[in-house]
Amino acid sequence: MNINQPRHRTATTADIWVDPRCPWAWIASRWLLEVEQVRPVEVRFHIMSLSVLNEGREVPEKYRSAMVEGWGAVRVCIAAEQQHGPEALRHLFNAMGTRIHHEKAGLGRGMLLAALTEADLPAELVDAADTTDYDKALRASHHAGMDPVGAEVGTPVIHVSGADVEPIAFFGPVMSPAPRGEAAGRLWDGVVAVAGTDGFFELKRSRTRDPIFG
Repeated sequence: MNINQPRHRTATTADIWVDPRCPWAWIASRWLLEVEQVRPVEVRFHIMSLSVLNEGREVPEKYRSAMVEGWGAVRVCIAAEQQHGPEALRHLFNAMGTRIHHEKAGLGRGMLLAALTEADLPAELVDAADTTDYDKALRASHHAGMDPVGAEVGTPVIHVSGADVEPIAFFGPVMSPAPRGEAAGRLWDGVVAVAGTDGFFELKRSRTRDPIFG
């Protein structure tokens, strides 16, 4: 699968809101890229922020440093999107996610510069990590994705729209690992059917494994 291949307009759009540091969002995004190959679906990436989501909340001490460190990556993503468009964001998120989740490269400047290089984006975008200049746009992107599903969830959040479906928005799915090929398509069919059912709110069971990225 070539995640950077040109895509054609399709009947259904899946808009996914992600924070690059969330492993569950990374797995869900890999699933959606598989769905693009087996269903007439176009995936579009957007940024939410776990740091914004958890502002003012009581969180375990071990997460506090991650909340502070997490601002940099999402700011760089927003700067890339604003200056170079949604395709740039897609490529940059893919490059960041590979380094964060597969290579354990952290969230620092070195990871950001390497991801920008892979995405063929200017290195100076890394400076967005240390400024609040893009925070208004970041918060707007965050709320565009999160407000339709409520304040009780995190990432991934997916909005589905198109000629063949009523617009729907939902948190998830949370899975480990991401299904491939036609199995990804079958999961897509089921998720859209369930999420599109009027009055349906939740389907959940305890997680029994850690994120699997392979």
